[in-house]
Amino acid sequence: MNRRAILAIARKDIQAITANLQVWLPMLIVPLILGIGLPLGLVLAFRFGAESLAPADVQAMLAWLDKLPAGELAAVLSTMTELNQKLIYVSTNYMLAPFFLMIPLMTASVIAADSFAGEKERGTLETLLFAPVDLRSLFTGKVLASLVPAVVISLVTFLLCALSVNLAAWPLFHRVFFPQFNWLPLMLLVIPGVSLLAILINVFISARVATFQAAYQMGGTVVLPVLLLGVGQATGALVLSDLVVTLVGLVVAAIDVLLLWQVLCHMNRNQLFASQVR
Repeated sequence: MNRRAILAIARKDIQAITANLQVWLPMLIVPLILGIGLPLGLVLAFRFGAESLAPADVQAMLAWLDKLPAGELAAVLSTMTELNQKLIYVSTNYMLAPFFLMIPLMTASVIAADSFAGEKERGTLETLLFAPVDLRSLFTGKVLASLVPAVVISLVTFLLCALSVNLAAWPLFHRVFFPQFNWLPLMLLVIPGVSLLAILINVFISARVATFQAAYQMGGTVVLPVLLLGVGQATGALVLSDLVVTLVGLVVAAIDVLLLWQVLCHMNRNQLFASQVR
């Protein structure tokens, strides 16, 4: 592959993203809402609102906490005497994980959906296909242009989330309680993996539809597995412990390798050109 061509394509795509309002605006709104607004709202609500809860609501929350599996989490919760401490600890360290996964998914999906479909809308795809660049370099540049912003935005949002959550709950814990160890494999293994998975799926869709809107809408289905994880967390049926998160990351990595191999084996310049030229 041509490294210079890959970097040039990635740089060109990132510049196109920053110039397109409908692409970069969702990339800012989703992290602000899910990565900072939601965690901060949860902490403040449980910190100041737990004492005013109705007895029935308190019993429902205690019953939900009792559904969590025994082990290290249960041992940590047993050391906390206040209900709001338990709720804040569990909600930030465990319940937030599926919501946080939405950030790289949405970011990667928006950029990747714009990869080929955006080139067609801007009338630049034909020129790109006629350029002396092999398809693997072209594809790798497109993937890199989506993967780097998705991972960087996720990491920056995570740091801001940790700062705001610990500051908001400091009067209760008097220590840094977020993040716990389960976030390490989530940030280093799962988020890059799900970002690449979303990119591969969306690039594949983008190469076969006419517009960015069509690619974005079809590619939005990649968030469904994450929603199922959120349901599992909310019901107490699944806790994203460090072991579970590591296993999820390994499964996603295996799917990425298989999907990437399939894409690289079946790329065809003539087919791509015919599917894009109007």
